[in-house]
Amino acid sequence: MKKIFLLTIMLAMSVSMTAQPLLFNGKNLKGWKKLNGTAEFKVKDGVITGIAKTGTPNTFLATEKEYGDFILTFEFKVDDGLNSGVQFRSKSIKEYRDGIVHGYQFEIDPTGAKWTGGVYDEARRGWLYRTEQNPKCRNAFKNNEWNTARIEAVGNYIKTYVNDEICSVLWDDMTPRGFIALQVHSVDKNNEGKTVSWRNIEIEEVNNTEVELYDMFSDCMDIQESNTVPNSISPKEKFTGWELLWDGVTTNGWRGANSGAFPSKGWKIEDNMLKVLKNDGGESVNGGDIITTNKYKNFILKVDFKITKGANSGIKYFVDPEINKSEGSAIGCEFQILDDEHHPDAKLGVNGNRTVGSLYDLIPAPTGKPFAMNDFNTAMIVVQNNHVEHWLNGVKLLEYERNNQMWNALVAYSKYKNWINFGNLPQGHILLQDHGDEVWFKNIKIKKLEDDSACSLQ
Repeated sequence: MKKIFLLTIMLAMSVSMTAQPLLFNGKNLKGWKKLNGTAEFKVKDGVITGIAKTGTPNTFLATEKEYGDFILTFEFKVDDGLNSGVQFRSKSIKEYRDGIVHGYQFEIDPTGAKWTGGVYDEARRGWLYRTEQNPKCRNAFKNNEWNTARIEAVGNYIKTYVNDEICSVLWDDMTPRGFIALQVHSVDKNNEGKTVSWRNIEIEEVNNTEVELYDMFSDCMDIQESNTVPNSISPKEKFTGWELLWDGVTTNGWRGANSGAFPSKGWKIEDNMLKVLKNDGGESVNGGDIITTNKYKNFILKVDFKITKGANSGIKYFVDPEINKSEGSAIGCEFQILDDEHHPDAKLGVNGNRTVGSLYDLIPAPTGKPFAMNDFNTAMIVVQNNHVEHWLNGVKLLEYERNNQMWNALVAYSKYKNWINFGNLPQGHILLQDHGDEVWFKNIKIKKLEDDSACSLQ
């Protein structure tokens, strides 16, 4: 039936593209304007070259025309050490930070970070899609050579390619239309005079309908998608089995860990976020922990969270609220949420096993993990039978096997040693912890897996 469904959609698709003149005529900068900075752009032999300059903020060469739905292709080449990018659906308006260029950026990065092809929200939200989420694309960029790029922006779907390798798959609705711009990044003296060049810049404007959405993700079913629309399920997520675990508006599907109802205090729904209210830093003494009304066995769980300075919280799984009826939090395996720099718990435990992303008090997350203190981060927990993984912002932090001798020995040397069969339950509730600190949660979603299925993060 699935194959028939796909074929039906594909036969129904009707994409019309209207060819446009080249964005760059190969001779001069007609149709372009410089914004924000004073770095220089030169035209020679059909190539636009930006030259890095000290003492200036990021400089952008922007199209005078704005574009909505389109396919943009270009070639680019960049000197080692010079970060750059191509803006799309971007804006520069007086009302927003005095005209600073902001919006989606196709990242150009010749460094070892290997971020070329990722999507960064310039001067606004930061990273929307990190290439760590799609390891296959991280070696697509070729240093000191011409590279090809493709950006597809149709409705809320955005896809990027580097040298024909898909790099980013993004579902986002913040800006439907804006200009295209070439960036010369601000630099220090070590990088002054370095260049980034573009050629063969072409665009096709696309007229799309809703039925064409499948065509936007049909060639990237095995690639992890970022959905940055709050508390939503994208068409690709729906097609691959994802469900919202919290609807962003009500308390449906959740209750107190030690009661049949959602807590009457200590928690608040505000601006489509689930907020733990600050109390005194005590564990589960204000509103208390909340758990899902349903139990889960094999799943992929994603939760976006943001913490305040010095905050402590956690996401627990395999939770049985009947195990601990005394004071403190309900018992279960925990994806630690913590301000490692300012909370003392980060220095307790063993080898950092109480830091953010760790399996609390059991397995430490590595140092150098991607974490934004003043922004939302995405925690992902993968459970496939006895195999478990912790991910943070698209990077796998740790994995382990439970229900074996090694696991039981690990538990025996932890604070959970007195809880019989800890972590070995076949299923359990999912829990968000009240530790008395202000923490925000949103975009809580789950994909249930079959017992014998191969794990897919998509």
